[in-house]
Amino acid sequence: MSANVGAPPSAGGYMSQPPSSGASPSTGGYMSQPPSSGAPPSAGGYMPPPLNNYPPQPYPQATPAGGPQPPSYPNQPAAPTKRLDPDAMPSPIQVIHDDRLNRGSEVFRTEGRGVSTPATTQFTTEDMGDASPRFVRCTAYNLPATADMAKNCQVPMSLCIKPMASLPEGEIPPLMVDPGPDGPIRCKRCKAYMCPQFAFTDGGRRFQCVMCNAITDTPHGFFDHLDHMNQRVDKYRRPELCRGSYEFIATKDYCRNDKPPNPPAFIFALDVSYNAIKSGYVDLLCRQLHSLLDTLPREMNQEKSAIKVGFITYNNVLHFYNLKSSLAQPQMMVVSDVSDVFVPLQEGFLVSLEESRSVGHVIDSLLEQIPEMFRDTRETELVFAPVIQAAVEALKSADCAGKLFMFHTSLPIGEAPGKLKNRDDRKLIGTDKEKVLFNPATNFYEKLAKDCVSSACCVDLFLFPNQYVDVATLAQVPQLTGGQVYKLLHSVTCKIPSSNPHPTSPTHTQHHPPTPRYNFFRSDIDGGRFIKDFAHGLQRDIVFDAIMRVRTSTGIRAVQFYGALYMGNTTDVELAAIDCDKAIQVELKHDDKIAEEYGAFVQIALLYTSVGGQRRLRLHNLNLSVCTQLADLYRSCETDVLMNFMAKKSVMSGLQLSPQKIREELITQISVTLATYRKHVASPSSPGQLILPECMKLLPVYLNCLLKNDAIHSSHEVSTDDRSYLRQLIISMDVTETQAFLYPRLIPVFSDSISDGGIPPSIRCSEDRMKETEAFILENSVSMFLWIGQSVNPVWIQNVFGVQSAAQIDIDLVNLVVYDNEDSKSLRGLVANLQATRSRHMKFTIVRQRDKLEPWFKHLLVEDRGASGSSSYVDFLCHMHKEIRALLN
Repeated sequence: MSANVGAPPSAGGYMSQPPSSGASPSTGGYMSQPPSSGAPPSAGGYMPPPLNNYPPQPYPQATPAGGPQPPSYPNQPAAPTKRLDPDAMPSPIQVIHDDRLNRGSEVFRTEGRGVSTPATTQFTTEDMGDASPRFVRCTAYNLPATADMAKNCQVPMSLCIKPMASLPEGEIPPLMVDPGPDGPIRCKRCKAYMCPQFAFTDGGRRFQCVMCNAITDTPHGFFDHLDHMNQRVDKYRRPELCRGSYEFIATKDYCRNDKPPNPPAFIFALDVSYNAIKSGYVDLLCRQLHSLLDTLPREMNQEKSAIKVGFITYNNVLHFYNLKSSLAQPQMMVVSDVSDVFVPLQEGFLVSLEESRSVGHVIDSLLEQIPEMFRDTRETELVFAPVIQAAVEALKSADCAGKLFMFHTSLPIGEAPGKLKNRDDRKLIGTDKEKVLFNPATNFYEKLAKDCVSSACCVDLFLFPNQYVDVATLAQVPQLTGGQVYKLLHSVTCKIPSSNPHPTSPTHTQHHPPTPRYNFFRSDIDGGRFIKDFAHGLQRDIVFDAIMRVRTSTGIRAVQFYGALYMGNTTDVELAAIDCDKAIQVELKHDDKIAEEYGAFVQIALLYTSVGGQRRLRLHNLNLSVCTQLADLYRSCETDVLMNFMAKKSVMSGLQLSPQKIREELITQISVTLATYRKHVASPSSPGQLILPECMKLLPVYLNCLLKNDAIHSSHEVSTDDRSYLRQLIISMDVTETQAFLYPRLIPVFSDSISDGGIPPSIRCSEDRMKETEAFILENSVSMFLWIGQSVNPVWIQNVFGVQSAAQIDIDLVNLVVYDNEDSKSLRGLVANLQATRSRHMKFTIVRQRDKLEPWFKHLLVEDRGASGSSSYVDFLCHMHKEIRALLN
């Protein structure tokens, strides 16, 4: 199907078009006459060069009726009076709404090849032989048969894999199979594991591998007869023969040193420097740990968690604690030689929580003592790497995998391995050398991460900075070990210049600070969000010491992997740990032609150690179609997965390329994709019409959002640390979170759906859609804003905030005050429901219309022109049309 833009018909709006070259009739598009226009300033404010002697020309501007005109740019012709109608342009909100209306709450059965239900639609999966889209999604479910075909259309072949994804209530998790002492059945040639796509022959005595076509003899203990359909008679009694996802209990051959693993351990390392104590986080964390330790993850059949725990405190030296249950009080041991760190005790550092509390209360005693022991410290210098080295040594000594939860406040300038210095050179922003700021300062931490992975030590890092801490370097260990960084403070509060082009306006204020301002962590304001993030990281489903391999059928292979992972070779993804929230993006390439009638197959194998210390093997299988017609390819694409891939690739490309180069490559790639569709698939039409494939009609708006995103877009208003933090988030996001991060949800608060306890439908992310008599919530999976119009009903303000006018609202509130009325209950319920949909607790900020924080809120209204010159959706769509026409000419 095609969406098209061109000279409007008499009725205007969407126009159907006869199919051509196999294209389905159009069900959508938008109408206007795109002139042969020049490009608007891009997300970085630069003017793209003319292509193929196609000179820049004027194009329609998108301006709200009666609103201010967009700022002018040098050498840019005045905009004509005619403009595109934003309501007739492809809208993410409309696409999501229509799909939810058509397929919401349906049962998606994974039988046969086909396009998955979008991630933005609620559905239930029934495993019928292919992996659920909760585990695996693909950019296209009809792969091009040849490399030339893939090159011509520039549609990436990529998988988004979430191997340990949580399943909603009502869906059956992967079933467990005990293969016996001989282990799982595998292909003798490529070592693929038994799956529903393997074909049995010779009465069941042999089977053919779907990956490499090799024939393997069926082991005697696995043999069973075939029915009249050549299917095993025991097919539905064996998960590996009838389900797309399942698990094997691994034999000792799959274990380190051929012996079963020990249960994992959690190590908590607390920065107890002057800044840490002053912030209040140490006291808060120690108080909360008393109860949070009771919620450690456990196996479904276990009453108590088998995970052991240990504690380190540190400043410029390290303090270890003996927590033997036989002790009356914990014993501290200090290691001051941080150049060659070691763990000073063999027993008592990692202990069973259950045993410790059943005999004594040594751990509880330690948590009470830590804040008091360091209450009067004046030590400001910190080390960092020695703490991680100590955790690795402790896990090695205990012969177990585990996770280090590290809480850190400032740049590690103490004399120790991994010492860093401030390298935040703001003059590099926007230049070709900007990439230096986002590369690690040294290769030391990459080597340290390799040691962590070798010892199965995952690192989660909680940062409480009040100044630059070099997130780009410190985040390398968490990212390479399957961990995560939590940055509790953001340096941007009011840094985006006002989008008002009339600086003399009394209702707007310009903000042009030279550098971003950092805030101090305050436990009374930031503590709730910190503890919720920590609790989620502590309690969520997680596995350890994992190796993932992606096997593919003949003709394609996995070539690139993006995520929180380490790769020592080109095939094995090494993960010190992976949790239920982490996604891994895999890029596929052709190495031969694929037979259309045969299809393509992918098997993802994840070998891991469970929280109970059992070695297991989880399999996900995916069966894909192959096509020789471009029309079949374009109608099988999933735009959200495509943008997830492009976002991750852009982040990693930012380590080698300038932001401008990344923007140029992204625009060129998408232009080629859409131009190829127009040339080879779409029905003949006027050159003035922009024809978009139905499955890809949101590509322009999402691409513009990516180019404007703070992680990619050069900005003096956002700190280097914040941009590094956002990049680290993107690299592990799944499809749902990336979609919201690029195109935030803007939700009207005054909606009947709120009183029903649901989440109201979103509206388009533009200021033009908002009214000053209403209130709106905006969330992008990282931050949440409550915007309050200046003319909101005072009764609602009184009910929700307990004051008489918007001007009296305390905008420093991080939680809504509880009042016993329907308005208060409904809004608090909506905020809670939105928070529950995300894997991290979003920072809640109240914004009043025309207040000092409003420019930052408007910065996330991604369909509008940005204050720094980034394009509006209308401008960018015209630019893309010009690029496509240039390619066609």
